[in-house]
Parts: sequence; structure tokens; C-alpha cells
Amino acid sequence: MVRLKDIAQIAGVSIMTVSKVLRDAPDISAATKVRVKLLADQMGYVPNSMAQGLRTRSSKTLGLIISAMTNPLYARMVMAIQESAFASGYQVLLEFSMNLPEQEETAIRRFLARRVDGILISPVYDLASQSTTYSELKKRDIPVVILGHTTDYCSGFVNIETDDIQASYELTQHLIELGHRQIAFFTGPKASPWSEERFEGYSRALREARIGVNDSLIFTAGSTIAEGRKAALQFLQEAPKATALQAANDLIAIGVAEEILKAGHRIPNDFSLTGFGNILTSEFYRVPLTTVRQPKHRLGTQAMEVMKTLLKGEKASSMRLPAELQIRESTAPPPGNVTDLS
Repeated sequence: MVRLKDIAQIAGVSIMTVSKVLRDAPDISAATKVRVKLLADQMGYVPNSMAQGLRTRSSKTLGLIISAMTNPLYARMVMAIQESAFASGYQVLLEFSMNLPEQEETAIRRFLARRVDGILISPVYDLASQSTTYSELKKRDIPVVILGHTTDYCSGFVNIETDDIQASYELTQHLIELGHRQIAFFTGPKASPWSEERFEGYSRALREARIGVNDSLIFTAGSTIAEGRKAALQFLQEAPKATALQAANDLIAIGVAEEILKAGHRIPNDFSLTGFGNILTSEFYRVPLTTVRQPKHRLGTQAMEVMKTLLKGEKASSMRLPAELQIRESTAPPPGNVTDLS
């Protein structure tokens, strides 16, 4: 390992001079800085970040917690966070919660033990009103940015989210404009604020069109393809007279589509179908999916901009970003005659 002493010996300067050069101190001449930095690079010198952290009280690391990389919504967001952090001289440490509160808590405590400068968290949503872990984060006054919607126990932190109400409203409005009046809705997890907002957008569009929300057309799905398939089987068994199906996310929509097609129905000839999120699969599914494009890269970029503001000790505001309707082949006007599935 190359030490400051080794660089100083070859450069013919003191160890203090080398240290000042590498810290870009103003009292060292430009010529000396160029010569010493070039020599350090040639010798393969790697700064001791731990020692620097002790001096500056900054680890130059950030913690990032998401559910799992298998969730397609996170890929571009994580990429944007990493790009922005790297450009600002920060290392990003990644942990996965697997949607388990206890695993999220462990990840947070690991980051605190490593003295990260800030933490970005995609929360594990549950129905609890308080969380000792989030309360501790607040007490320590460590910069925290919530990736997504907040809930009771993390509402005191700044967050970056998509305007899910408006986006879902536009999806339902699109179906109504096509002529659909019986629109089934496949909800996400009960504890999830994004699921609540998407259902609210759906309900608002129906109310404005003077179409009542029909409880028999509401199905609890969850968030995965498997849960979408299960909800679709319930839909087919109960046989409501729906002509359009709106899912709370793209994975649910794909699961629903699989069972609908397996049962011999056609999309969009028999049922129009929409998702939410615009994951890559939605565009290249066998029936390209009408959905909402969430600004995933921008969500990550803005989250880092907010984090950098907090790291400076300045106040930052939460942000709510618009999403964009993506109309594809899975939606069309309803069939001429609505046929009972039974």
C-alpha cells in the first residue's frame, strides 16, 4: 500500500505538504500540486476514507434501502442515485428490505453503525402509526430522503413521489372516454399509500363521470404477478359484468392478463386492461400494456438533489412528480354486447 510518506520521499517534500496537496489546501503552489498529484496517481495511491472520515466527520457514504433489485421499478432510480452520488464524491451502500419491517430495521441500524452521511429509503409500508427505528433516525437528525409516498411513521421526513392520484385518474378517464362504464379495479396492498392514491384517482374519475364506485368490481390483488393471477381467478369466478380492468401496477396487470387469456378471453376485444408503472415488460408483453410511465430516473436524480441539500445542513422540500399516460394495444372501446362470464 502506498503511503503519504512514500510519495513525500520521492517528491522531495514533507509528508504535511503531500497531505495538503491531496486536500487541495490553498497555501501550496499550483506547480507543487500538479507534481505531487501526478506522482500520487502514478504510484497508485488510494486515500484512506476511514481516516478522512475521522478528520472531516464525514464518511462520504450514503445508505440506500429498497425492497429488492428484482422489482423492475428500482433499476433506473438506483442508477440515477448512483450516478449523482458518484459525481458528488459519495459511495452508495445498498441494502434490501425484502418488504420485511425487521429486515428494513436491520439495514437502517447497519448504516447508522457505519456512520453514513445520509440514508435514502423506500419504506416497507405497514399499518403501524409509529416506528422506533424511524423515531431514532429523527432523533439523530441524520439526513433521510423517503423514496416514494410517506405513511404515518415516516411522515416527518422529506420525500420524492409520483403524483399517483392524477396519473390513475387519467387512466380511468381514458377508459371512460373509450366508452367503458363497468371498470374493475385490482388494488395493491392495504397498507400501501401508493395503492390508496391510485384507487382514489380511479374513484375520482368515476365520480366526475357520474359513475358510482361498485364494490363488486373491486378486487384486492397485492403487488406481484402471482397475486394478480389469483385476483383474476376470483374475478372470473364471480363473473361481474365488467368491460375494462384497471390494475394498481404493471405486475398485477400482467398476472391478470395471463389468467384472462388462459380462460379464452381476448384483450382488448373482450376486456380492456391497464397497469401502472411502465416497467419494461409492459411494453413488450404479448398484448402491449396501456399504463402510466413513472419518471424513475428523475425520481432518483431529484432524491439525490434533495439529499445534497440536506447534507449541507439546509432545509429541503418534498417533491411530487407528474407521470405520463402511455396508451398501447391493451385498451379499446368495449364490445358491442356485454356478456355475463357465468
